[in-house]
Amino acid sequence: MTVAPDFQFQNGVLHAESVPLTKLAQEFGTPLYVYSRKALNDAWESYRQAAGQRNVLICYGMKANSNLAVLNEFKNLGAGFDIVSGGELARVLAIGGDPSKIVFSGVGKQVWEMRAALKAGVKCFNVESEAELVRLAEVAGQAGVVADVSLRVNPDVDALTHPYISTGLKENKFGIAIEAALATYQRAASLPSLRVVGVDCHIGSQITEVGPYLDALEKLLALIETLAQQGVHIRHLDLGGGIGIRYTDETPLSPKVLLDQVFERLQARDLGHLQIVLEPGRSLVGNAGVLLTTVEYLKHSTAKNFAVVDAAMNDLIRPTLYDAWHSIEAVEPRGQSARKYDIVGPICESGDWLARDRMLALQQGDLLAIMSAGAYAFTMASQYNTRPRAAEVMVDGEHYHVVRPREPLHSLFASETLLPETK
Repeated sequence: MTVAPDFQFQNGVLHAESVPLTKLAQEFGTPLYVYSRKALNDAWESYRQAAGQRNVLICYGMKANSNLAVLNEFKNLGAGFDIVSGGELARVLAIGGDPSKIVFSGVGKQVWEMRAALKAGVKCFNVESEAELVRLAEVAGQAGVVADVSLRVNPDVDALTHPYISTGLKENKFGIAIEAALATYQRAASLPSLRVVGVDCHIGSQITEVGPYLDALEKLLALIETLAQQGVHIRHLDLGGGIGIRYTDETPLSPKVLLDQVFERLQARDLGHLQIVLEPGRSLVGNAGVLLTTVEYLKHSTAKNFAVVDAAMNDLIRPTLYDAWHSIEAVEPRGQSARKYDIVGPICESGDWLARDRMLALQQGDLLAIMSAGAYAFTMASQYNTRPRAAEVMVDGEHYHVVRPREPLHSLFASETLLPETK
């Protein structure tokens, strides 16, 4: 059974909406990313309904999936964008996104990126260190503009998730320690080329409980009250993203549960004037995509059974990087008895695995779907072993569209040059 409602079996074949995945694999080959437009819209609707008439700005965390078709869909639905690089800014501008709904996060912003964002007129810079604050003030001053800033405060809250995607603890590289936040805000307020407008926080990813958010919120609200006493008045509170999805048996946190409890606490502290900014990524796109792959070979031994497929860690690095679980579905399940397989790719690394110890009935040539592959999948793909990155297809009901073709081999080295011959 799949974990994504828009990928279901019909007449014994796994479909994306109304399109059989076998048809897409035959037409475009594998590995192949397939997305559901309906799933994107349904995920967005859960946030829109949760916000209701309250002052909430949803900025899609586009590092999860930055395909222009995905970005354009969210733009048309009313989303802002959370960016972490000048390249991501360029993508948003390329689809006609509204710069006044862009928040610029990230710990290592370069001067050229700051200049580009200032020129575009982004809503806010989420500043992550005092050194960045000083640099931004200099760049804005040189440009003759005032930069709106929010400090990313590290509240030292455990998000109860994988250590690689936990970002709110003291030992993480992100943000300014909450103990130092007041002094840093005072410094920001003293710089004429900066305007303090917000408080920002992001504690991690794949969070399935409301508790960590509320723990962070209490610390941030206390900081906002102290800032007001110091004459620094905050317009918005950015709680970041991080709401998890169901990969196997998780019970995801509802956006409505989160926002209801956030606004309850705002009202209790007479802070209802604050705009709330959220930066969801995974929860908007994670279960809107699958990765199709073909079984090339089966290897059976007394120690392990391997299904060698044509997708690899360069296509989907999450399993070997995070020990992440993705459900594996046979697109046309067989009735024969199953065996326990490791699903592995052709890359020359022992870490090139996509799933371990899965009970599957397989034959060479079978088509598999790696589920929940809409987030942190293609965006983290590489060309390792000189492998072209997969094509991406968007399904819309009975129709489908190639939103990125497969890379031709020659493009992988077209920009490289040979050294001149020695004399």
